[in-house]
Amino acid sequence: MQKATLSILGCGSALPTHKNFPTSQVIEIRDKQFMIDCGEGTQIRMRQMGLRTNRLGHIFISHLHGDHCFGLIGLISTFGMLNRTAELHIHAQSDLEKILQPQLQYFCNDLPFSIIFHTINPRKNELIYEDRSVSVFSIPLKHRVPCCGFLFEEKPRDRHIIREMIDFYRIPTWRIPKIKQGEDFVTEEDEIIPNAQLTKAGDKPKRYAYCSDTAYSEKIIPIIEGVDCLYHEATFMEDEAVRSKQTEHSTARQAATIAMKANVKKLIIGHYSARYINQNELLNEAKAVFENTILGEDMKVYEI
Repeated sequence: MQKATLSILGCGSALPTHKNFPTSQVIEIRDKQFMIDCGEGTQIRMRQMGLRTNRLGHIFISHLHGDHCFGLIGLISTFGMLNRTAELHIHAQSDLEKILQPQLQYFCNDLPFSIIFHTINPRKNELIYEDRSVSVFSIPLKHRVPCCGFLFEEKPRDRHIIREMIDFYRIPTWRIPKIKQGEDFVTEEDEIIPNAQLTKAGDKPKRYAYCSDTAYSEKIIPIIEGVDCLYHEATFMEDEAVRSKQTEHSTARQAATIAMKANVKKLIIGHYSARYINQNELLNEAKAVFENTILGEDMKVYEI
């Protein structure tokens, strides 16, 4: 079974620290790579992790605060120096294109690849990208500026063919792909063998939700219900709840409460304020509400 993984390039907030760069992460699913946000230092972390980006075709930007997009122009410029030729698709609200175009014209006017912008409405929960194996939906979040998270849903996989059935019914190799997709098999004697007899269910599709930056909002719960993995910002601890509310961020306890109410399988917290030297305090606060909480860390890879 192919694994779906999350590589965290940065899980700090607005002020970079020696431990945490601003927000960026890469999802790998079905042999494709998708980047979420591109804060300052993203390409440095990619180099440090040895993360190859030959399968990276789409970048999703949650909102237009610098710690989520200041690394974009540098990454694009580097792709140009590396002679990338594949199209790069950027999914964001419309203002990002207006901001980037002058920089692209000034610094990157001879790129060997095309950049294609796709406009997101951050106030709507809707399908924003789809291919044969993955669908991506926007998740409206509650922040000081228009902001959305992202839900990645793997499409159902083919069924597993039972090895003994291949031998027993002498199924030719060229028929196997169609049988995995649900077709029955007709023997040389014109006997119809039901697909359910030949196969068993495929691996369960993976679902990953990214929710940063956001104040506590139960409106997202129906959208992220039961996901395999939820990344939710935990900028502050509960003793900074007033500050959290003023800046429209979440506390670790609030992130865990969302995870619990949404029945998610695993919670990864991140987007920490630079004030927290010991981030285990945030982890402990979250685990008191939702036990299966993991502390997000720069340059770590997590299985979804």
